[in-house]
Amino acid sequence: MRFRHPDGSTVHLAYCTNVHPAETLDGVLAQLRDHCEPVRRRLGRDRLGIGLWLAKDAAHALVRDPSALRRLRTELDARGLEVVTLNGFPYEGFGAEEVKYRVYKPDWADVERLEHTTALARVLAGLLPDDVTEGSISTLPLAWRTAYDDTRAVQAHTALATLAERLDALEELTGRSIRIGLEPEPGCIVETTTDAIAPLTVIDHHRIGLCVDTCHLATSFEDPHTALDALTTARVPIVKSQLSAALHAEHPHLPEVREALSAFDEPRFLHQTRAGTTGEAGLAGTDDLGEALKGDALPDTSPWRAHFHVPLHATPDAPLTSTLPVLKDVLTRLMGGPHPLTRHLEVETYTWQALPPELRPRGRAQLADGIAAELTLARDLLTDLGLKELP
Repeated sequence: MRFRHPDGSTVHLAYCTNVHPAETLDGVLAQLRDHCEPVRRRLGRDRLGIGLWLAKDAAHALVRDPSALRRLRTELDARGLEVVTLNGFPYEGFGAEEVKYRVYKPDWADVERLEHTTALARVLAGLLPDDVTEGSISTLPLAWRTAYDDTRAVQAHTALATLAERLDALEELTGRSIRIGLEPEPGCIVETTTDAIAPLTVIDHHRIGLCVDTCHLATSFEDPHTALDALTTARVPIVKSQLSAALHAEHPHLPEVREALSAFDEPRFLHQTRAGTTGEAGLAGTDDLGEALKGDALPDTSPWRAHFHVPLHATPDAPLTSTLPVLKDVLTRLMGGPHPLTRHLEVETYTWQALPPELRPRGRAQLADGIAAELTLARDLLTDLGLKELP
């Protein structure tokens, strides 16, 4: 979906396909047929943007075989789909029964992360629509916080600098500008937007910026205006923003709240949980929701937020809610000024099948209905901010 900002520039809205992960090119092509095109039809649009997730094997197959890349581009065009952004965070196995900490490997100290992201950039340059010259890729925020020392930090920064040089060369070759956005996430080396400023200032390259995920920002209890103002002051580019909402519990000391939260404690993904009280050691938190629910692992006199991407349009039943208001504040700051702070927006709710059983979609049709409803909400927020939807 495309929108015209009041300044005349085009803003792209997509939804991320990691909600129906596939590891192979054939699986990706099946996604387009079985999921993406039905969402487009529900929205009644001739064109729908998708934030494509390509696992390692699919990405490298597309790089090795130009005819495979042409086939994917042809299939996108035939189904009324377009790609201007990729999700380069998960490397492989995102559809496994247990993902948890595996999603952070390989990190940016591992040369394979550099090679994979280079492959993604080459693929994206070949998938961009004919009238679009800029693409974006969101990626791991350097590494998970453990086993990351000064040596690995140097390796990661060197890899990103090398990537920036490769992206410069790619633009010279193709005329397509691809940028990378580190995606701050609780528990990682770059956990917050503030954490991102120092390493990105060291790299100091316009190709490497930030992906602002509104669920992650809310989980860390960051104030949207303070965070985005700091990025603007530091001249850190916001390459893209993922529109997502976290799980919010206002009164975690109450038994009924604990019981409601426990329904979201599931074995597949990591749901980092934070308490809204900052002590001497910083924001209190646990790596997963189940840990937070055990005894007094977290102070319960202030609200909790859990890294669980809940559907944007479907606020959880009381006594829980979502951080949709944070998303709205971020979007207002990104789009409400004289110029957009980013032109790539991506709805990213990958946890539909991890929701409590009674909330999960039953079959492809219900999932497509839900994704279409999320995109409709995002579209309405954008038009309320003065953007005009384009055909």
